Amino acid sequence: MNFEIIKELSVTSPEKIVMLVLDGLGGLPEPKSGKTELETAIIPNLDAVAAKGICGLSDPIAPGITPGSGPGHLALFGYDPLANRIGRGVLEAVGIDVDLGSEDMATRGNFCTVDNKGVITDRRAGRISTKKCTELCRILDGMKIEGVDIKLYPVREHRFVVVFSGRGLQTAITESDPSRTGVAPMEIKAESPAARNTADIVNKFIARAKEALAAHQPANMILLRGFAKKPQLPSMKEIYKLNPLAIAAYPMYRGLARLVGMGVADTGAGIIEKIKTLKKNYQKHDFFFLHIKLTDTAGEDGDFTRKVKLLEEVDAALPALTALKPDVLVVTGDHSTPAVFSGHSWHPVPVAISSKYCRTDGVKEFSENAFISGGLGRIHATDIMPLAMANACKLIKFGA
Repeated sequence: MNFEIIKELSVTSPEKIVMLVLDGLGGLPEPKSGKTELETAIIPNLDAVAAKGICGLSDPIAPGITPGSGPGHLALFGYDPLANRIGRGVLEAVGIDVDLGSEDMATRGNFCTVDNKGVITDRRAGRISTKKCTELCRILDGMKIEGVDIKLYPVREHRFVVVFSGRGLQTAITESDPSRTGVAPMEIKAESPAARNTADIVNKFIARAKEALAAHQPANMILLRGFAKKPQLPSMKEIYKLNPLAIAAYPMYRGLARLVGMGVADTGAGIIEKIKTLKKNYQKHDFFFLHIKLTDTAGEDGDFTRKVKLLEEVDAALPALTALKPDVLVVTGDHSTPAVFSGHSWHPVPVAISSKYCRTDGVKEFSENAFISGGLGRIHATDIMPLAMANACKLIKFGA
């Protein structure tokens, strides 16, 4: 949807929208049972949301394209992820309140494990503790290479942010993370002649990091991806005339929320803590982005049983949310992360929208297969925000 049209049609109103995002929501059948995580889980409250609303499947980018978390969430907020590309490093940096200058280049980092041949055996270094991550960041922090200052900031577990500060840095460079094990980290390469010096500086930093980390098993190497500078995006307040609030614990999602102009609440990591935060702030805002991360983590770890359990935990907490009687409730994900796939996938994502103005579609079960026959059909994820706005009576008529 064209933002200029949305700006023209958007109006303020007292109705409230809650968008509950279960990260990595979609799944695939487990071979023995033939059921997905959603079909396996006992989730009567999510089933009730489906029964009261209108359901379907969404593509965050396009059919067949596997989305990253940043593009997937951008699409949920109505921003075309192909036209608004944001590097993972910027999202992580903004999420932990790093003040990026206009010339700064940020990148997301993982501590990882490599064997004596330099081959990656664990992309996450066994998910080391945040305390250990902080210690290792101190070892690498403060380097200066060819006039470029390099700062490291711990994020969570194995994740960190690197900020390169200097003149003339170019983001048109490749990543070192191959996104799989069994191969060596990739050399950073320039994608344009102007970026050759930047690529050289980053490769020198990686080489120094490898040397400094050699004795720190299992975190004896780093992987870098998502090189970017801070973009300028129109805010959700400007586009939708909303006063939005993000309730998210993980830095990347807090960072993305800030970039699109949301307020960001302090909150705990669990679903119960986040619903308490929602209640505390419910009268102050009219749009709430409520993010649940651990469903994605379980999928990435290939842990089908844990993902099922987490879905059931969310379902058990859901009545505390629905008791607030939001005018519109959207339940969806940013992408699919099937446990049998152990990673993000291209499969469309379940989405349910519930309001008193929905045309219910006969779907009674919150699952991928049930939603295939839902009234929404298969839509682009950028369509979700206009639908939520319309169901909240926040869009006026187009044309005479």
